[in-house]
Amino acid sequence: MNAQDRIPTVSTTPAPYLFLSLPTWIRAGGTETQGSLSLVEQIIPASFASAWHIHHDEDESFYVLDGEITVIVDRQSVTLGAGGFAYGPRGIAHGFHVSGDRPAHILLITSGPSFAEFIREASDPFVDPAQLKAAPDFARLMAVAEKYGLSILGPIPE
Repeated sequence: MNAQDRIPTVSTTPAPYLFLSLPTWIRAGGTETQGSLSLVEQIIPASFASAWHIHHDEDESFYVLDGEITVIVDRQSVTLGAGGFAYGPRGIAHGFHVSGDRPAHILLITSGPSFAEFIREASDPFVDPAQLKAAPDFARLMAVAEKYGLSILGPIPE
């Protein structure tokens, strides 16, 4: 496919999903980017920590819109505020936690489309704020993660 054959895509505001009990928006996936990336937006409460995990097929980047997170990649950590960026290469264990005392608003970007599809399949539509208190279905998460080239290793190391 050459550049003239590519069609620009404009994404409208999508309906949110509930991923790990967090409001999550898939801003772009494989369909919108012709398979080149995923762009996921989340609002994450204070003290939340992701799982320690590995993307086997995609690199993952983190961009902070508001709040503060600490990203840990292969036992190295960096704390990011609004406008901060971190990169987690494929094949290397990483995770993050909200390090401030207020929610963080972040963008997660992967170098391929699988992450958006993982989020879509591992989530439920977000229709009611009461859903935010529900415990995530970790068995479902683990099964879907494996399908999309992710390994969930457990909690983030201290």
